[in-house]
Amino acid sequence: MLVVALKPGHDGSIAVIRDRQLLYSLEAEKDSFGRFAAINANTILDIAEHVDGIPDVVALGGWQEQGVMRHRRIGAGYGGITSVEQRPMRFFGKDVQFFTSSHERSHIMMALGMAPRGDHPLQTVLVWEGDTGAFYLVNEAYEVVKHVPVLSEPGARYSFLFGLADPTFPDDAALPRLNDAGKLMALAAFAKPGDADADITATVERLLALDSVYPAPKKAFRDSVLYNAGVESPTAKTAAALLTQRIFDLFADAAREHLPEGTPLRISGGCGLNCDWNAAWADLGHFSSVFVPPCTNDSGSAIGTAIDALTTLTGDPYIDWNVYSGLEFVHDTRPDPARWERVPLDHLALAQALGRGRVAAWVQGRWEIGPRALGNRSLLAEPFREGTKDLLNDIKKREAYRPIAPCCRVEDLEKVFDSGFEDPYMLYFRMVRPSASVDAVTHVDGSARVQTVSRESNAELHTLLTAFAAEHGVGVLCNTSLNFNGYGFINRMSDLVRYCETRGVTDMVVGHDWYRSRDAR
Repeated sequence: MLVVALKPGHDGSIAVIRDRQLLYSLEAEKDSFGRFAAINANTILDIAEHVDGIPDVVALGGWQEQGVMRHRRIGAGYGGITSVEQRPMRFFGKDVQFFTSSHERSHIMMALGMAPRGDHPLQTVLVWEGDTGAFYLVNEAYEVVKHVPVLSEPGARYSFLFGLADPTFPDDAALPRLNDAGKLMALAAFAKPGDADADITATVERLLALDSVYPAPKKAFRDSVLYNAGVESPTAKTAAALLTQRIFDLFADAAREHLPEGTPLRISGGCGLNCDWNAAWADLGHFSSVFVPPCTNDSGSAIGTAIDALTTLTGDPYIDWNVYSGLEFVHDTRPDPARWERVPLDHLALAQALGRGRVAAWVQGRWEIGPRALGNRSLLAEPFREGTKDLLNDIKKREAYRPIAPCCRVEDLEKVFDSGFEDPYMLYFRMVRPSASVDAVTHVDGSARVQTVSRESNAELHTLLTAFAAEHGVGVLCNTSLNFNGYGFINRMSDLVRYCETRGVTDMVVGHDWYRSRDAR
C-alpha cells in the first residue's frame, strides 16, 4: 500500500509511506525555503519525481484557515479526536482512497506510529503545541479512551511571553511568532523560577489564565513589568524560567491526577522540542518510558496523517522510519577552483583543521527530518573555546544568547556529560562535567542539548568524531544547523557556496569531497 499525505498551513510537508516504510518526509522549508513555509510547487514536484507510482491512498491533514477566513476548514479541520473522513476519488486517472483527519489526530497518530512497537494495553499520548494541550489515553485498538485537556495554547502562550517583552512585537492583532518559543527556551536558562518577584509571578499567572493568545493581547499587559522590558532583561529571563516551570507543573499534576501510572508516554507537538521539559518528563517517574519523535512539531504532521490513514485501513499504526528521509544534496554547480581547493575527505586531517579553529559545512546523504541538524546538514567546529559559540552565532546571524549544541560519540558521553543515555535526535538536556572544558557547547546553566552519535546512527559523523578524539581526547564537536537565518536546511551546491563565501566558512565537505578555501589557507 502506497500512502501519500500532505500537511497544509505552516510547516507544510509531504510524507510517503509504502508498506509501512517511510520513504520520504519533505518539509517545505528545506532547500532554503522560508522557515515554517506552506507546501509549495517544488515540494510537490520533488515527490512526483521520486515516487515511482500513483498512490493508493491520498491523505490530507486537517487544518483551519487563519485571518478573516478562520471559519473555513481544510479537510477534517483542526480539532477533533474522532474527526475522520474517507471516500473514493480519482487521482491522475487512478481510482484511489481519499482520507482526511484532524490536525489533532495527526499528532496523536504520529506519536503512536513512530514509537517503538510494543505490547501495551494502554499508552499515553501528550499533545502540546501552539493550540492543543491535552493527554490522550489510548487502548490496544488505538482508540482514545480518555481525553484530559490541561491547558489550551501552551506553545502560543510560551511564545507570547517573548513578544510581551520584545519592544518590536506589536500591541494589537499580532499572532505569537513561531520562532520565539525556541528563543525563550534559551533565555530561561539564565534565571531560576524562585527568583521571580510578586510582579513577575502575577504576570505569568495572568498569562496562563487567558482564554486565548490568538491574537496576542499585548496591549492588555501594558501595566505589566514585562511589557517591552527587553527580551534579555533580567525580568524577561526570570519570567521565562518561571513560565517554563509553571507550564510543566500544570501538565505533570494533571498526569498524576488523571492518568494511570506506568504507561509509556508518547510526546507530540512543538513543545516536544523543549529539551528541559523532555528531561523533566523522563525524571517524573509516573510513566514507564518516554518517546519523542525527531519531527514532534508540525514538521511531522504529514507523517501522522499518513499513519492515521494506515491505521484506519489496517488496524496497525507502526511504521519503519529513518530520520534521514529527506532528499539527496543537489549538485547544481561546481565551486570555483580559483577559490576552493578540492581534495578527498581525510577525516583525521579535517579533525586537525577543526581543532585549529576552522569551521566546516558538513553535508552527507539525505537531509534529516524535523528542525534539528543531526549530522547530515550541519556546521561543525571545535567545542573547547567559548569564542567558538560566538563565531557560530555570528555566522548564523542569530542572537548571542542562543546556545550551540554538541554532537558526541557514544563512547565519550560519560567523559563529558553526567549521563550516558543515547539521544540521537537531540531532544534532551544533560549537564556538562566541569572537567570536560567544552565551553562552546556549555549553556549558561551548565547544560547541553547533545546529539549522541554511534556508528549505527551516523557512520560518517562517527568516523570524524573518532578522528577528533584521537587528536583531542574526546569525540565532541559543535553541531548547529546549516542554513541561512530564517530558512530551512541548505540542500544545493549553489546555496552552499554562497553561504560559505559570504559567511566566512572555510571548509565545505560534501560526501567524500572536501573543499578548502584558498583564501583561508
